[in-house]
Amino acid sequence: MLLGVNGLRVDNIDREREAKHRRPIGGEHMLEIMLKKRSRMFLLAGVAVALLAFFAGPASADMEAAKKWVEQEFQPSTLTKDQQMKEMEFFINAAKPFVKMSQDDPIRVVSETIPTHEYEAKVLTRAFEEITGIKVSFDLIQEGDVIEKLQSQWASGKNLYDGWINDSDLIGTHWRYGYVVPLSDFMKGEGKDVTLPTLDVDDFMGKSFTTAPDGKLYQLPDQQFANLYWFRYDWFNRPDFKKKFKELYGYELGVPVNWSAYEDIAEFFTEHIREIDGKAVFGHNDYGKKAPDLGWRFHDAWLSMAGAGDKGIPNGIPCDEWGISVDKESRPVGASVSRGGCANGPAAKYALRKYMEWLRKYAPPGTLGMDFYTYLPFLAKGNVAQQIFWYTAFTATMVEPGPTVNADGTPKWRMAPSPHGPYWEEGMKLGYQDCGSWTFMYSTPLDRRKAAWLFAQFCVAKSTSLKKAHVGLTPIRDSDIRHASFTERAPKLGGLVEFYRSPARVAWTPSGTNVPDYPKLAQLWWQNVGEAVSGEVTVDSAMDNLAKEMDKVMMRLERAKVHKVAGPKLNKERDESYWLNQPGAPKAKVNEKPQGETVDYDGLIKAWREGRVK
Repeated sequence: MLLGVNGLRVDNIDREREAKHRRPIGGEHMLEIMLKKRSRMFLLAGVAVALLAFFAGPASADMEAAKKWVEQEFQPSTLTKDQQMKEMEFFINAAKPFVKMSQDDPIRVVSETIPTHEYEAKVLTRAFEEITGIKVSFDLIQEGDVIEKLQSQWASGKNLYDGWINDSDLIGTHWRYGYVVPLSDFMKGEGKDVTLPTLDVDDFMGKSFTTAPDGKLYQLPDQQFANLYWFRYDWFNRPDFKKKFKELYGYELGVPVNWSAYEDIAEFFTEHIREIDGKAVFGHNDYGKKAPDLGWRFHDAWLSMAGAGDKGIPNGIPCDEWGISVDKESRPVGASVSRGGCANGPAAKYALRKYMEWLRKYAPPGTLGMDFYTYLPFLAKGNVAQQIFWYTAFTATMVEPGPTVNADGTPKWRMAPSPHGPYWEEGMKLGYQDCGSWTFMYSTPLDRRKAAWLFAQFCVAKSTSLKKAHVGLTPIRDSDIRHASFTERAPKLGGLVEFYRSPARVAWTPSGTNVPDYPKLAQLWWQNVGEAVSGEVTVDSAMDNLAKEMDKVMMRLERAKVHKVAGPKLNKERDESYWLNQPGAPKAKVNEKPQGETVDYDGLIKAWREGRVK
């Protein structure tokens, strides 16, 4: 059984204890925002992974082992079995120089603990060893611990791991500090002999997320999931509810296109419907406890959903969803409006104000004092009509039998595009998408880096990726999501397949390259937002303080000259009116309550299936 870094059996990890015993990083509680984030979140998804006992046997590099795995585990696949065997043959031959090294000292890789990575750690490591002879030790730890160890390897130069899976949110950090190997260069140079000819980088849906302004690919996507709108499809289609909503609001009950409609629907179910089948119902769901997970509730694109940044895919340029602006050379120039940033502009303050208002007026009782993990069960209980901020990672648990699933296994709910605020414009990102990606360090010896790169490709190759996508529901390849097996499964996944097949998916992206040091800046969010939610300061003060503190961090980075490229070069402060009168972000105040607008869900799905955004 695979052991984690603390010597714990992977399948016996006490997740509750891990969540309560985080280690602060460097005395400044580095990345507490990320310490809890997705590791425990994904565990709630409840995807079971079998250990495949029938594969037990001595490790040997041969085609017979490959044939066994291809026929008995790596199905379905977008490749024929003959094509799969060709890929296996490549891995066997490319691995030969590294087999003895790995038997003496296994190749070490690490990721956060989520079901997709559990599958890799428990199943794919064994398959890789039996097929190629390379032994891999795959550690599953908390996400914050992954970042801590990354920083330790950077600082010490000591090789702790040969391969890393970490969020592409760190692309700006990786690109600037110069510790990470650009994969574009590696695949053409030192790693050419160990790069799978059929890797097909263009097939990865998240390729743009891991590409820096220099045009180079720095990370290879391994899993991804989006943050979408969730709603009770059955309730929204009730004729009596539709009739009453139109009488009250003057337009159709449907998927909200803007925040005005979301607010009207929240009010409608909370104050006008109030009860369904004898149970109180609510028009909104969220959480408000002052805790680290409140931070990523906001910097995971809440400001861009309101419309705070500039146009640009995958991220706004010059101002992104963190409110950080950059110059033409991608150097951060400030987060405060007084420096040309938008973290404390009218749109950002509107975003926080609406979050607080909806939480207090339309969410279930007690959610104001809950954190991310304690508020989750409300959806499964079946008494929430909609949720504006919902991770597709929960698809697996939400299709399990219960109050929100029909007797035939189809969901009573659906996922749809996130509604946008009044500052949003066409061409802006509309939501967040996580993209855990393979990352490699210069401090890793070349032979070990090559062996780890082989394993990374094995985890994402077309031979294995479709089966992995069905296990974790975190698809990375366009070819996989379009496979017939997902067409067959789509009716029971609530819109997940249709979303990832649609052209709309490009508007949901991770944090981008404007963020010069994700760990240092991320920790500022929950502290400042939490002060507003708890009533310690006003909304205006909270966002002003956040922007100023981000500027201070970037000033220190600028003075220290720690970045190899595109380090911060902050603008001098000017009167805010100067920047608010310039085109783009920061944007001057607009009408924050336009007419509500909705769209028919079935019509939207039809458009997606036909390759249209709307």
